[in-house]
Amino acid sequence: MVRKKSSLILCGAFLFVAWNALLLLFLWGRPPIGRLGEGGGAEPGGREEWGVRGADLAGEVIRLAEEVESELEIQKQLLKEIQSHRSLWERQREAGKRGMDGQKEKNSMPKETTRLLQPQLKNDGLDTDHNREKHSEGVSALPNAELNKEPTNSIKLATTVVPSPVIIPILVIACNRVTVKRSLDKLIEYRPSPELYPIIVSQDCGHAETAAVISSYGSQVTHLSQPDLSDIAVRPEHRKFQGYYKISRHYRWALNQVFRTLGYSTVVIVEDDLEVASDFYEYFRALYPILHSDPTLWCVSAWNDNGRDGLVDLGKPKLLYRTDFFPGLGWMLLKELWEELEPKWPASFWDDWMRQPDQRKDRSCIRPEISRTITFGRKGVSQGQFFDQYLRYIKLNTDPVRFTELDLTYLIREKYDENFEKEVYSAPLVKIEDLQQGGSLKGLGPFRVQYSSRDSFKVFARNLLVMEDLKSGVPRAGYRGVVSFLSKGRRVYLAPPPGWIRYDTSWS
Repeated sequence: MVRKKSSLILCGAFLFVAWNALLLLFLWGRPPIGRLGEGGGAEPGGREEWGVRGADLAGEVIRLAEEVESELEIQKQLLKEIQSHRSLWERQREAGKRGMDGQKEKNSMPKETTRLLQPQLKNDGLDTDHNREKHSEGVSALPNAELNKEPTNSIKLATTVVPSPVIIPILVIACNRVTVKRSLDKLIEYRPSPELYPIIVSQDCGHAETAAVISSYGSQVTHLSQPDLSDIAVRPEHRKFQGYYKISRHYRWALNQVFRTLGYSTVVIVEDDLEVASDFYEYFRALYPILHSDPTLWCVSAWNDNGRDGLVDLGKPKLLYRTDFFPGLGWMLLKELWEELEPKWPASFWDDWMRQPDQRKDRSCIRPEISRTITFGRKGVSQGQFFDQYLRYIKLNTDPVRFTELDLTYLIREKYDENFEKEVYSAPLVKIEDLQQGGSLKGLGPFRVQYSSRDSFKVFARNLLVMEDLKSGVPRAGYRGVVSFLSKGRRVYLAPPPGWIRYDTSWS
């Protein structure tokens, strides 16, 4: 555009000079109006011709003056036109200079700050730092059609920061289950965008049949193979836990691949025996900003430990909670958390390690009323622990929710805690017998059952069919010691006495 305006100015200047040169030549070569001859007359006819031409001299001078005045007016207009285009050119050049200065300033920012400003686009399926920098143009100028309009008194350069959705990769932890196909089929079926949700399958164990299943998906997934398949030296009494040590080693390697090698800023982890709900991606997309903005959160989980049929309200698929218990089984974390955890990552039992106070640091996760994942893997390193009693009955959501269209800021701790405590401790206190027999209870609740010790919690939980185990004193799905669920269609809060302060780690 600047080249076009420059050419226009040069053309105008050339026309101006050429026009004046032609005018000068015209006037210079014009025949003389009259020259006195020797006989006192004008040439060529002498005195006689002078008489005729003399009569027209005044009119000729007037006509010539009018022509000159007309030419000067035309030249004046031409000069104004050139000046106006020159002004436009200067403004465009200044705007371009400011844009270049802004880009230089942006490039001089710290790398993490620049990443927040840049659109996260993909070229080859890997959201590396190189690709993010390659597609860093986030400001657009006026289109050419706008610049070709007639000049006005002022021109405003439109600058718009182009929003770009964050890329959320799905990391599938696999080993020797050929049934990983069930998990991958659902992940691909429900995936709204391969670019925004790249699927990375990290395989341990070196199981050839499982590797063949994963490879059959071709470019739909990225297949990584954990290179270290050796046994791990453990204490004699831990030999039977060799599988847990290998899982922990695999998690560490796979997460380093996602965050450090591939350069992603967040990830959702699922295992090869999990099936996802149809709104799985919508759920994590909507909750990413909450996780990113609230430092009292450290994960988002798709799992409800007490999510079995009969304990959840199937009419409230939108209902979400904060929980102090790390749920796992389909969960999202940020790169910043991994940078914190990786240097002290445990040799085994990584999920229980995550539930310890030194790691949790009073942070919470978000979990749903109705799970967005279910497990179909009865056999594994845990030898089916809890599967027959609890896990096989977990209800998978079948009523998709457009979470990205909801206001989820109520999950921010300041708002959530105030409403949560009011809701729980304003509920009528009842005995467990009243819930089991129905008795005189009216309505759908909520009702509150109060426990005061580890043993009373376990007894009440067992009788109300919720999970009774505690990790570092925290009950499954609990928040501030409170577990929320349905019992015979009534909302129930299994809660400690009012004034709860902290968890007692001796309750584990």
